[in-house]
Parts: sequence; C-alpha cells; structure tokens
Amino acid sequence: MAKQKYEMKVERSSKMDAQHMQQLSDIRLAPYMQLATGLIGKTRHAGGNMFRHQMDTLAILIDYGYIDSVLLKASVVHDTVEDIPGFEKDLIVNADPEGQKVLDLVLEVTRREDEDKKQFLCRILDTGSQKAKILKCADRISNMISLGYVTDPQFIERYCDETEYFLLPMALEIDFNMYQELINLIMSRRRYLEDGGYFDNRHKESSSDKK
Repeated sequence: MAKQKYEMKVERSSKMDAQHMQQLSDIRLAPYMQLATGLIGKTRHAGGNMFRHQMDTLAILIDYGYIDSVLLKASVVHDTVEDIPGFEKDLIVNADPEGQKVLDLVLEVTRREDEDKKQFLCRILDTGSQKAKILKCADRISNMISLGYVTDPQFIERYCDETEYFLLPMALEIDFNMYQELINLIMSRRRYLEDGGYFDNRHKESSSDKK
C-alpha cells in the first residue's frame, strides 16, 4: 500500500457500536434531505434520479464507517448546486449551524463553469480537502455501481478510464478499502465490455480505418 498523503482526520468508526450510533442519530439530516428533493426530477443515464443518488452516496459513506456530520450532510446535497438551475446556496447555509461548512464542501466537489471534467477531477486530486476526496470517492462508487445498468459501451469505457486515472489515486490517499472496491468495479465493467466483444470490434474497426 502506498504511503498516505496525510493521516486520517475525518471521523469514522470501524464498528457501529452504541456510542457511534447515538452520534449518528444526533446528526440532523432532514433539512438537507428536503433540499435534495429538488433533484427528484433529474433523471440519470443508468435510470432512477439524482435524489436517489444522493441517498446512495450517504449510505456508502455510512457503510465505510464515516460519521462526520459535515461530510454526511454534504453527501445528501452534493449535486444540488450543479444540477438544480438557479439553486440558492443560502438554503444550505441556513439549513443549520453547520450549513456554511457543508456548502464549502459541496462547492469543493462541484464542477466550476471554467472547468472541463479533467480539470475538475485534477483540482480535487491535487488540492482537494480530505473530506472532498472521501465524498468524491463515495460518489464515484455509487456511479460505478449504476454503470452496471448502462448499455452504451463507449460511455462505460470512458467512465472506467476516468475512474482509473483520477479516482484510484484519490482513493489510495484516503481509504484503501474504497480503492479496492473501485478497482473491482472497473474490472467488472471492463469484463462486461470484453465479454460483449467491444474491444475486438473496436480493434477491427481501427485496423479497417488504416487500410
């Protein structure tokens, strides 16, 4: 395992005991869930909608033992600024006393107007906070699982390549278990492409173009 860039500073639990369950129950997620319902009408490439994706990202973080309140709240609304036209950021700020911290984290994982996808992911990888990297990795795990319902092979290949180049280094810094899950997801999706003959067909097309 590569040496971590920094020591883990985000609160997490290897076991959901009574103390940590109480800590989790004290986190008020309802105001953020209400804001996230604005994503219900936003469909996803793999089906479902963006609201469900927020809840899935939250569940993945809890599954990995993360109980940091700002991180969990941000996971519930992490796509609101980017995907709800005209979304008022103050709604997050005013959600509760941690609202400003939650918004700051959401903005870290929100693609800026002057960024393409590569620049966006490079920014998080190079300068993102630990919480931003954890949230982005949980977000990508959710997206990679959903990729199992996508039938566009070029999209699958591009998304797997992107995950390998940007998300694996990110996960290796902050959570080795997330890193392992992402590797397994990449392998399963590429195996799907291979079993369907996608790479063979692409090679034939490439060879034909060179003639």
